Amino acid sequence: MSNSEKLRKALGKKSILKVGGAYDALSAKLVETTGFDAIWAGSFAISATHALPDASILTMTEFLRVAENMVDACNIPIIADCDTGFGGPANVSHAVKKYEKAGIAGMSIEDKIFPKQNSLLENSKQELLSEKDFVAKIIAAKESKKDKDFMIIARTEALIAEKGMKEAITRAKAYENAGADAILIHSRKNTPKEIFEFSDKWKGKIPLVVVPTSYPSVKLDELISHKIKMVIYANQSLRAAHNIMLKVLKDILERESLDEINIELTSMNDIFKLQEMYKINDQEKIIENNLKKMGYIN
Repeated sequence: MSNSEKLRKALGKKSILKVGGAYDALSAKLVETTGFDAIWAGSFAISATHALPDASILTMTEFLRVAENMVDACNIPIIADCDTGFGGPANVSHAVKKYEKAGIAGMSIEDKIFPKQNSLLENSKQELLSEKDFVAKIIAAKESKKDKDFMIIARTEALIAEKGMKEAITRAKAYENAGADAILIHSRKNTPKEIFEFSDKWKGKIPLVVVPTSYPSVKLDELISHKIKMVIYANQSLRAAHNIMLKVLKDILERESLDEINIELTSMNDIFKLQEMYKINDQEKIIENNLKKMGYIN
């Protein structure tokens, strides 16, 4: 079963799909082992690990390389955050082919102009592409995919750009008509009120996706009751890692020995397990036994 098919089946079976954000293969592995349904290869987090702004700086190839590493390391679906699609319809078409071939389950593209700025950046300029031009990107994406299950998630930033609920609904309907497989509705408000207003007014047939970074108090049962089918915890793993690393590094400088660090560290053994180091030992034993049988060693 392809990763795209896994994602589609999970969306059909579960009341809501929980997707954890990752920024490299190791963090993706942690998302998988803790029990999430899928992994979000987020552009904000991946850009941050390159110490670069989330502003369309990294190339498609650089983002894809990270997502490919996640696919190699994990057995659950990867959803790629592809920002504005890396350019026009031709760029979107190229991206779909590359991501699909790499085993990515789906990709999200948003209706802002290129280059974009992070939606939650204070005092940032959030400009939307015209509805027609973004519909053209959705059509290009749909026509380029070979796997019918590969998901195209159309993300509207109409609420982020403060264009109003009517504009958000109108755009979402247009994107569904163009062939999108899901709608990601985004908000920078600190409550889910406008997200719920959108979902209550949504009459489309494709599922709704949310990213509750700015309204973290929202509960799963609230999302389910408002017909949300996928929730993406996009950047919490990066922010947690940043916070803990800073504390540990400061502690190392201030203490006389590593024993005095106030934060409990993950054991080396736990990292070995994630790296599957013990499989190498098992393989060496198999090789040794075979070499003995063949008379190379006593």
